[in-house]
Amino acid sequence: MNRNIFRKEAIEHTRSKWLGKALLISGYPAWVVVLLSAAFLIILINLMAFSSYTRRINVSGEVITQPHAINIFSPQQGFITHTWVKTGDKVAKGDHLYQIDTSRSTQSGNVSQNSIAAIQKQIQLIEEIILKLQQNKQKTEQNLRQQLTQYQTAHEKSLALVANAAKGMEEMRQSMDNYDGYQRKGMITKDQLNNQRYLYYQQQTAYQSLNTQSIQESLQITNLQSELSTRATDFDNQISQYQFQLSGLNRQLAEVDGGGTVFIDAPSDGKIDSLSVTQGQMVNAGDSLAQLVPNGGDGYALVLWLPNSSLPYVTPGDSINIRYEAFPFEKFGQFPGKILSISSVPASAQEMAMYNNVPRQPSGTTNQPFYKVLVALDLSRLTARDNPLRLSSGMKAESTLFLEKRPVYQWMLAPYYDLKKSLTGPVHE
Repeated sequence: MNRNIFRKEAIEHTRSKWLGKALLISGYPAWVVVLLSAAFLIILINLMAFSSYTRRINVSGEVITQPHAINIFSPQQGFITHTWVKTGDKVAKGDHLYQIDTSRSTQSGNVSQNSIAAIQKQIQLIEEIILKLQQNKQKTEQNLRQQLTQYQTAHEKSLALVANAAKGMEEMRQSMDNYDGYQRKGMITKDQLNNQRYLYYQQQTAYQSLNTQSIQESLQITNLQSELSTRATDFDNQISQYQFQLSGLNRQLAEVDGGGTVFIDAPSDGKIDSLSVTQGQMVNAGDSLAQLVPNGGDGYALVLWLPNSSLPYVTPGDSINIRYEAFPFEKFGQFPGKILSISSVPASAQEMAMYNNVPRQPSGTTNQPFYKVLVALDLSRLTARDNPLRLSSGMKAESTLFLEKRPVYQWMLAPYYDLKKSLTGPVHE
């Protein structure tokens, strides 16, 4: 039977024995505790009574250019076949930016090219017809004018002959009257009188013949003038019809050509701020191609969206703190800004849809009205380690706006104001 070396009482005593010695100290005097508590209460009351706090709100926004950058979109689906510019280039209105190939191909080849070739052939044929009509018109008018000139010359001569014949006929009539008197006096025979009458009637017949010829020539001249005008009008009508067809073919050619190759041109003078696509890239209708900053701008500005509840506390000229998403404030810090303007009416959904960094719910809608705020940026202080930081249109930013300033005790009593509002009855005038 095994027996323990130590007695059971000794082992129990060892277990209950302290490993160290307890050191009891006396507490602080009561007057010290009272003095510290009073000092703490005095400091707290002073802070509540004489200190103030400015309520802050963080709002989102984005950098824009002044004037606003022009977004250039693709009008059709296709792929980029050529690029003429790069970011930062200055362009003039009408300069080519991109070339987009929108053509289709079938077993017979490229549809656009085949259509263009067929239309160009029709245009060539119509142009040849118009040229021939113009040549025929010129020749016809030349021939008619020659005939008209000849008839006018002959008519002038005929008029001279008619005048001479009329004069001769008048002289023959006077001579016949004289012969009649001579015959009554018995100076001449009756045969001589009849012979003189015959000569008079013969001269009268010649005059009438010449006068008739002159009238016919005059009618012929009138007919030639009418025919000249009519033939010219007929040719002009035919030429106009073919020119109308030519105009339609040219319009059709432009549409087909536009359906095969589209040139994207600069809508105004300015500088290329960004390019969204590169050569060889596929684009769909409505895809963004580039951003163009028009000339004459004042630089960059910041657009913020102020909620309806904060509008009474923000005025133009207020200073704000700005944090750019591209420049983390933990490293680059915050940057100053000053409010330029605040819209007098809430921004519409169409206006807010034009911007990227807009406060939206997951469903894509806004739960309250927002007012557009335009902020001026101090670019001279936009630096890091003495190196300027470059902004770009569309850069996201977050800003701190300073709202109402109240004493601390009023902020502590804010729940009381909410309770009072819920308990207050109807407001009477």
